[in-house]
This record gives sequence, structure tokens and C-alpha cells, in this order.
Amino acid sequence: MARINLLPWREELRRQRRIEFLTIVGICAAITLVVWGGIHLYYNQRIDYQKERNDYLDTQILKLDKQIKEIQELEKEKERLIARMKAIESLQTSRPVVVHIFDELVTSLPDGVYLKQIAQKGSKIEIKGVAESNARVSNFMRNVEKSEWLKNPKLDIIQSASEDGRRIATFILRVEQNAPKPEISKEGDAS
Repeated sequence: MARINLLPWREELRRQRRIEFLTIVGICAAITLVVWGGIHLYYNQRIDYQKERNDYLDTQILKLDKQIKEIQELEKEKERLIARMKAIESLQTSRPVVVHIFDELVTSLPDGVYLKQIAQKGSKIEIKGVAESNARVSNFMRNVEKSEWLKNPKLDIIQSASEDGRRIATFILRVEQNAPKPEISKEGDAS
């Protein structure tokens, strides 16, 4: 007798192929999800790592900014102290100069000339005084011109007036301070 297979073998084959296809699609989908999840996880880790690095760099930048600010404050304080030291040093060096200037004024002052006021601003000196005559003021200016410590006398004002029945000349004279160069002593070189 002939054997006839009445079972729908083609449908069974289709069903089996469909199962294989769906299995392959499922496996591919699972692999795709795993790969996508792995890539997503990798990039999230990289982003988190970069955020941590950025936070670390931000804190370091803040520390450095604070240190820079402190350094700038110290530099300003240093400049203030240097300026103060220079001012003190200049006062120390100018102390004997004032004595020399007064000494020069006294030695160059002729008889009949009296000083009322002396004011100094920087290297400029303003002298207000009274003289018995204009000639005595001129003589005083010539003496100042010869001075080691004073130079460029300029007469601003000279006015004649009478006081207690005598004629006097009031004047304002401007001169410049001239510190002479120190002499090098031969004895100092030998020692």
C-alpha cells in the first residue's frame, strides 16, 4: 500500500521557517538592544567622567583665581611699601639738603635784605622778602646765581613802598634747588 502523508507538510515547513525567522529577528533585535545599551552606557560614562573632570577643573580654577587675587593684593601692598620706602628715603636724603639751602640763603643774603617767607614745592623755592632798595635785591639774585645749592633765580614781583617813613622794596623771588654732585675724596678712594 502506498503511503500518503496527509499532514500539511508545507505549512509545517512555513511555520518552522517563520519561527526561525522570528527567532533570528528577535536575536538581532536583542543584539541591537544590547549594542545600543552598551553604546548608551559607554557615552553616559564618558559624559559623567567629563563632568567630573570639568568640576575638578572648575574647583582648581577657583583656587587659582583666589591665589591670583592674593598675589595681586600682595603686589599692590609691595608697591605701596616700596613707594613708602622711597618717600622715606627721599626725605632722609633731602634732610641735609634743607640745611644746605638755608645755609646758602644766609650766606648769599646781603645786608639790607630780610626774608619773610620761604616755601618749597618739589625743587622750586619761593622766597618773599623785603629789601632796603632794588639794588640789594639784584645783589641777592647775583649771590643766589653763584650758589652751589640754588640756581635760576627769577624775580616775580618787586614793589616799592614806604614803611615808617623809609622806602622799601617787597619782592617775590623764585629759585630752583640744585643739589651739587658729591665730590669724590682722594682719601676715600685709598681706604
